[in-house]
Amino acid sequence: MTKRRTPAPRRRSRKKAPARKTHARSLAKILFLYGLLAAVIAAGLWVVYLDVIVRAKFDGKKWALPARVYARPLELYEGLSLTPNLLERELDALSYRPVASVTRPGFFSRHTAGGYTRYRIYSRGFEFWDGRDKALLFDVVLGPTGVVSLTSDDKPLPLVRLEPEQIGGIYPTQKEDRLLVQLKDLPPLLGETLLAVEDKQFLDHYGVSPTAIARAAWVNLRSGDVVQGGSTLTQQLVKNFYLTHERSLTRKAQEAVMSILLELHFSKSEILETYINEVFLGQSGVRAIHGFALASQYYFRQPVSELNTQQVALLVGLVKGASYYNPWRNPERATKRRNLVLSVMHRDGLIDSAELKRAQAAPLGVVEPGQNAQTTYPAFVDLVKRQLARDYREEDLRSEGLRIFTTLSPMVQRQAEEAVATRLSELEAGYKTENLQAAMVVTSVGAGEVLALVGDRNPRYAGFNRALDAKRPVGSLMKPLVFLTALEQPANYHLGTQVSDEPVTVQSDDGKLWQPQNYSRQSHGQVPLLEALVQSYNQATARLGMQLGLRQVAHTLERAGFDGYIPPVPAMTLGAIDMSPMAVAGVYHTLAAEGTYTPLRAIRDVLTATGEPLKRYPLQIEQRFSAEGVFALQYAMQAVLREGTGRQVYHRFPADLPLAGKTGTTNDQRDSWFAGFSGEHLAVSWVGRDDNAETPLTGSGGALKVWADLMTQLPTRGVNITPPESTVFDWVDRHTGLLSAEGCEGAIWVPLHSDYLPAESVPCRLERRERQGSWWQRFWN
Repeated sequence: MTKRRTPAPRRRSRKKAPARKTHARSLAKILFLYGLLAAVIAAGLWVVYLDVIVRAKFDGKKWALPARVYARPLELYEGLSLTPNLLERELDALSYRPVASVTRPGFFSRHTAGGYTRYRIYSRGFEFWDGRDKALLFDVVLGPTGVVSLTSDDKPLPLVRLEPEQIGGIYPTQKEDRLLVQLKDLPPLLGETLLAVEDKQFLDHYGVSPTAIARAAWVNLRSGDVVQGGSTLTQQLVKNFYLTHERSLTRKAQEAVMSILLELHFSKSEILETYINEVFLGQSGVRAIHGFALASQYYFRQPVSELNTQQVALLVGLVKGASYYNPWRNPERATKRRNLVLSVMHRDGLIDSAELKRAQAAPLGVVEPGQNAQTTYPAFVDLVKRQLARDYREEDLRSEGLRIFTTLSPMVQRQAEEAVATRLSELEAGYKTENLQAAMVVTSVGAGEVLALVGDRNPRYAGFNRALDAKRPVGSLMKPLVFLTALEQPANYHLGTQVSDEPVTVQSDDGKLWQPQNYSRQSHGQVPLLEALVQSYNQATARLGMQLGLRQVAHTLERAGFDGYIPPVPAMTLGAIDMSPMAVAGVYHTLAAEGTYTPLRAIRDVLTATGEPLKRYPLQIEQRFSAEGVFALQYAMQAVLREGTGRQVYHRFPADLPLAGKTGTTNDQRDSWFAGFSGEHLAVSWVGRDDNAETPLTGSGGALKVWADLMTQLPTRGVNITPPESTVFDWVDRHTGLLSAEGCEGAIWVPLHSDYLPAESVPCRLERRERQGSWWQRFWN
């Protein structure tokens, strides 16, 4: 019998558990390595992504640049009518500073002797639409009549242009504003001070400075608070240029990586130049002030190239906190910060002890807060924006850095503003009334350029623009258009033609009666057209307009440039038409320009940010009325000022200066109007109340005085008094309109079309009276 072998007991394997652990560890290692690899790849992709962002924005268009709006430059030439006061106001507006000896751009000196004033001016130079004018040191001598000489190094100059005043801008949606500047255009002291204060190792580090971080950490640890940062200029630029101001380790890490990438791809000069244009240095309302160039204009109203030591120190000091060190709200804090920067400048050998002492003792020197408004003349800039909207997308105006050269004359604009503000105050005091408002439009005659535009008695107010948007009945301003309709028919009408000034009644379709009356409530029977217009007779004008035909009168108004609604009712002949001062100026410009229609324009040229011409706004002209008809009308409108409703102001003008115009008053004296012109300037003024309430003012009692206040200040030449070839002057009988003889009772001296002379009247049977010498007889002879 075979014995069964008892199996030996199995030994437990001691390798089982360690094998499983080894397997788990291997798996963990693999997962860790894969995770690490994935993290490295992710980090690499993240860095690549950041690299793309850094290069794309830095290589491409860095900023959305606002469109800048400039006034017309002051052009000096021999014979220009200019006074020392007007010239110095222009220089002050451009921040030129008076000195004893002129050595660099932006300064001038003045010497007076023997009734002449010599100015030595160092212009800054400017990139105009037709090329760049270099900085120039020149002399201009003003005499009693204006500029008598213009020289440079004792050599005569035909013309010198000062740089135009920037009067406004059209800002990006994010409301950031900046003036781009290159390093070469900066004063060396500015760049050296910035590095001394903000980043001494800027030229040595690669975007991040471990030394600066360690130093800042030690200082903060010792103080128990965050009192010093370790960021380099490159990191500050990255934070402002690419990132938010979030305080987190993630954002800080991203900032460090992007700073290193920025340093790898771009030079120190490129980084520094971008920083100088990007850094935030102030807030003007909703507009953010970025960059040292704009900050220099904002705080000191002068180019960055002209900054002195203490001004450089103040701007560099603002880098730490523009709001905290705001020199207007916190002048003591700003002064302390500025003086600390000056000390750093002295410590690093940028200035000597004498300059340190002088600069620290100097006042802050910032301009008055009201002088740094983003738009100097808001009503005019409003007009510019509306005209630009016809040709450009708003996005382009807000981001492409266009340079817009306008027609505005700062000299005329300031005079118009003063005329409005001063006269309204006097009218309110004299008539014991209040809440008067006004608007004024001033243009050049012939070119159709808007030289000035006032939309509110407070010219800095950027609200309702009455010059463009206040559409009010024009009253008697319509009358010259009625008379021009007649004078365009020389076979039937001339200024001696008779028209009835008897009461007139018209019944409308709804049965209502229209019965216009003269201002004096008196009728005058048969009167010549000349007298009817000069004395502004309502009844005569209404009869003439209906005799001519309302459609014909409306067509004349349209030919003169009005494109609004003209009500087809007889009251239209007396100004029952709503027009803005700008629209009135457009119509009256045609009358002033001898019948030539020119659309009023506020823009001359538009350039790209790099100075390339983008669009020109050339002069457009179209002869729409006969020279003979407009000449006769201007003759009558001159009589309005000399002997008619405008005579109360003519004593303020030289007797040999022919001016023309027309008053306008609406029902219950709700609107006071005057439109008048010389040979060079047309001005339209309106005075009234926004609520359309009654005023104590007629056209001659309000708007005419505002107009005269302006025109007496403008150097100008008179209306053209040379008649067209087909116009002759002769005497006509005011009672019949027939040719009369000099000295006959009732004879008036008028221009006539040589092809349509009226018949001769019966020779005078009355004793010839002594010649009275009416103004037009004396003037035209």
